Amino acid sequence: MSEGQLVGGVRKVGAVTLFLLRLVAQCVPALGRPRLIIAQVYNTGARSLIIMMLAGLFVGMVLGLQGYTLLQRFGSEDVLGSAAALSLLKELAPVITALLFAGRAGTALTSEIGLMRATDQLTAMEIMAVDPMRYVAAPRFLGGVIAMPLLVAIFGVIGLYGAQLVGVQQMGVDKGVFWSQTQGAVGLREVTEGLTKGLVFGIACSLIAVYEGYTAERTAAGVGLATTRTVVASSVLVLLLDYVLTAAFLK
Repeated sequence: MSEGQLVGGVRKVGAVTLFLLRLVAQCVPALGRPRLIIAQVYNTGARSLIIMMLAGLFVGMVLGLQGYTLLQRFGSEDVLGSAAALSLLKELAPVITALLFAGRAGTALTSEIGLMRATDQLTAMEIMAVDPMRYVAAPRFLGGVIAMPLLVAIFGVIGLYGAQLVGVQQMGVDKGVFWSQTQGAVGLREVTEGLTKGLVFGIACSLIAVYEGYTAERTAAGVGLATTRTVVASSVLVLLLDYVLTAAFLK
């Protein structure tokens, strides 16, 4: 990495940090307009439900199939419920939900705000003494932060159903044993870890999406490039944060 790239990276981190501070300062006033936040929770959360539920179902089914095949080698098929539950709730649900969120809702946020920047709508708001950070950026940021843990919880529940569908209905694991193992393995700590990761990933993905859209160049190519940067940066940051949070919870 050259010196210029290093300096550019440091400047980018500083710019995002300053943007986050401005955004957080406007989040409290934005809470006074709950309709804007509810609309963004709907846009980022409810409109992502179908893909999250389908992904959760198929991930759970694959996890049940692969988990049963692996556990069968050790004669431990009965612990499929606990293995599926821990894998889904602690790792797969928050990570896959965040990656899908970045690809679906994150790109939508970036392109929407970027288009408002390209067509001078944000400039027009500033001329009319309306702060775009308060009325455009903050509600979208809060909507993503609120929606992500909810999507993680739905993904985990649907994933467990998918694992049960394969393990019990197809592979012949006893239904009572499956759910008793699941209940025995899942406690408050496991649920908290998954939801905490979902919240952190929601902050990271929403921040990157809003920042890239807000600072996009005022051209069609600039909006497209900002959308691409949103997906790449969000995906890498989610995987990095997942390692950091997993290490923190293991202590």
